[in-house]
Amino acid sequence: MSSLAFLAAPAADAADNPYQRGPAPTVASIEAARGSYAVSQTSVSSLAVTGFGGGTVYYPTSTSDGTFGAVVISPGFTAYESSIAWLGPRLASQGFVVFTIDTLTTLDQPDSRGRQLLAALDYLTQRSSVRGRVDASRLGVMGHSMGGGGTLEAAKSRPSLKAAIPLTGWNTDKTWPEISTPTLVVGADGDTVASVASHSEPFYESLPASLDKAYLELNGATHFTPNSSNTTIAKYSISWLKRFIDDDTRYDQFLCPLPRPSLTIEEYRGTCPLGS
Repeated sequence: MSSLAFLAAPAADAADNPYQRGPAPTVASIEAARGSYAVSQTSVSSLAVTGFGGGTVYYPTSTSDGTFGAVVISPGFTAYESSIAWLGPRLASQGFVVFTIDTLTTLDQPDSRGRQLLAALDYLTQRSSVRGRVDASRLGVMGHSMGGGGTLEAAKSRPSLKAAIPLTGWNTDKTWPEISTPTLVVGADGDTVASVASHSEPFYESLPASLDKAYLELNGATHFTPNSSNTTIAKYSISWLKRFIDDDTRYDQFLCPLPRPSLTIEEYRGTCPLGS
C-alpha cells in the first residue's frame, strides 16, 4: 500500500448533497492529472478472489469525508490491467474508489467481462480491505474494447448501477434498449478495430431515448487511445461519474450544454438537461 499523492483532502460541502465530495469543480480541476484527494492503493491477488482475475484498488487516503462511490474498470481483448491502470489514480484522486482488474483470461468475450465486472464490484463492497470506504449503493462500471462491451453487459444485468462508460467498446450485440443506467459511450474517429459506425454509434443510438446518455467521439484517436493517459477521456469520465454516482450537479456545467467539436472532440451527442 503506497501513497500516490500528498494533497490535503478537502472537507465535503454536504449541505445539499450528502454524496458530494471535494471542492467545487473547474475546467482546470477536471483536466488535472490529479484531483484534490491523496490516493493509496492495494493489490488484490487473483488467488484471493473468484469470478475475476484480481487487480488493484485505488482509494482516497482520507477517512474524514465518509464513504465514496466506486467504479470497476475492465481491460480489453488480449490486454491486462496495466492497459487501463492510468485511470485508477486519476479517478480516485477526484473522490472515488477505483478497482482496475485483470480478467480470468485475456481472451474473455464481453458477456464474460460483464460478469467479471460485477463479481469485482461484489468483492470490492463485501470482502475487500477497503469495503468500509465504499458506498455499495453508488457503483459504476467502465471498460476498454471488449471490456467496454462488458460494461454494457454489466449495466444490462444490474440496473442498480449508477453509471456506465464503455471506452471504444466492442460487442457483437449492437442494441441496448434494456439499459437503464446513465451511460457515456466513448468512441474514436480513427478506430479500425471497433469502428464507431458499427459499435459506439449504434450502442448509443439504441439506448432508450429517455435515458441520461451521451456519445463522445474522440478526434484524432484510435481504438487504443484509452490505453494511455488522456485528458478528454478523463474530464468527461470524471464529470459523468460525479454527476451520476455522486448525484453532484456541480458537474452539470461540463456536460450541458453539449461540448462542441474541438481539437480533441470529433462529435458529442447527449440528452440535456440531465437527471431526466
